[in-house]
Amino acid sequence: MHLLVAARSSYGQVVTLKEQQRAASVSPAPRTASTATPRQHAAGVATAMGSAIANQTGAAIGALAFPALGPVGVVAVRQLIAALVLAPIARPPYRAMSLHQWRPVLGLAVTFSVMNLSLYTAVDRIGLGLAVTLEFLGPLTVAISTSRRTTDIAAAFAAVVGVVVLTHPNASSDLLGIGSALVAAVAWACYILLNRTLGRRMPGVQGTAAASTVSAVVWLPIAAILFVSNPPALTALLLSVGCALLSSVVPFTCDLLALRRVPANIFAILTSLNPVWAALVGWLVLAQPLAAAEWLGIGLIVVSNAVVTASGLLRRARSPSHMRPTIRHRPGPAVLPSDQATCRE
Repeated sequence: MHLLVAARSSYGQVVTLKEQQRAASVSPAPRTASTATPRQHAAGVATAMGSAIANQTGAAIGALAFPALGPVGVVAVRQLIAALVLAPIARPPYRAMSLHQWRPVLGLAVTFSVMNLSLYTAVDRIGLGLAVTLEFLGPLTVAISTSRRTTDIAAAFAAVVGVVVLTHPNASSDLLGIGSALVAAVAWACYILLNRTLGRRMPGVQGTAAASTVSAVVWLPIAAILFVSNPPALTALLLSVGCALLSSVVPFTCDLLALRRVPANIFAILTSLNPVWAALVGWLVLAQPLAAAEWLGIGLIVVSNAVVTASGLLRRARSPSHMRPTIRHRPGPAVLPSDQATCRE
């Protein structure tokens, strides 16, 4: 409708419809996914896939630094870099924030630390593909927790079967590694719920940026102690920085661009493929091949995520309330678009 009327510029001049159309033709980025051209949709799909690959590649690069820094050192660097990037972009009003806002911010800061530390501990012990796949049980649990639909219950059962096939529990199983991945899944579920709360109490990603800052403040002395007591090699430090950039900064940028070019349902389903990318990157970068049974387990969990995601988005599309604004910042499977963010620190 805005194309049918003239717009007034900051200098009081009237911008004609023809001039608006010419200006619109110069900018390649669509305002929303619904106005994107087929080429822009394709670019959005490629960007979303690139975001997922970058995220998992970053985790693999971070794992290469584990011998020198350990998961704790890598998480410390990642949290510091994430805060340095997010805080200047979002500019949270720290002094003006109320206690009502600070409570979920502090909870999210703790969640960041638990989520990343437990995930990297799991990656160190059971491999990238298995760790990321088990972590995806968190969003899946949140998505099906309030559902009684037969489809969702069947998907949940398939996911449980996938976990059993994937982990193949026995006396020789690395229970600590599996447990760490499940702790990461619980933390991710908490992350989704806290982000939902923050999305109602603070605009944009200010709450997430504030939580990143708090987390960085906590991790700064830990990093200082680690690096002073055992100075890391430059290579290990660069690997950790690369992990932070690829797992936080790049997905943050790519996801925001992708969501302007592809519908939320397509984006969510593409995100459900993260365990597959993690398994492939773990094989190529970390030399962590998976057996056929493990691929079957990953496939069951991925399909479960995709089914529940598509089911939830379809229900929302049919609901009159589906037009409410969404707040996103990190990609995750099987969760309605307004329920979680599109980039995880």
